[in-house]
Amino acid sequence: MACISSSAFLISSDLFPARVDKRGSLSWSSSFPQLNLSINSITHSTNCRPSKDLVVEAAWTRRSRGEAAQRPNRKSWKQRTDMYMRPFLLNVFFSKRFIHAKVMHRGTSKVISVATTNAKDLRNTLPSLTDHNACRVIGKLIAERSKEADVFALAFEPRKDERIEGKLGIVLDTIKENGIVFV
Repeated sequence: MACISSSAFLISSDLFPARVDKRGSLSWSSSFPQLNLSINSITHSTNCRPSKDLVVEAAWTRRSRGEAAQRPNRKSWKQRTDMYMRPFLLNVFFSKRFIHAKVMHRGTSKVISVATTNAKDLRNTLPSLTDHNACRVIGKLIAERSKEADVFALAFEPRKDERIEGKLGIVLDTIKENGIVFV
């Protein structure tokens, strides 16, 4: 006999038929036991003892440390939400011959604006394609093209050993001077 605690009703364990595993049925509702209750099957009882046959298990529990250790590559909350909080990312690349800069949307990987000293109009007009003056021109072009695309706030994440100084500092300062906010 099984007993429902906190009430005086007694439910017979023969009401819970043994579940037959049907390999073909994978629906959500097939995972629940079938209960056939009727008014006649409920009787009153004074002594109510819990049975080991009727056990309710939680459907979801918090991950233990052991489970978390099994999946160490799960991203943190900041890593998962950063692309939505700061969606537009500035990428600046300096090669030996050219300077490239682009603004991308993190969620869709869509390029919003691009400026490079390898472009035909800049290649023919600038005396040097990698000096400080070229960095200012690239910063100004990125700021103007981002504003045209209605992007007024950018994020910049320096690489591991990258310092914000020199040519990179000039590009970032020029973008700030032209009305773009870094978040």
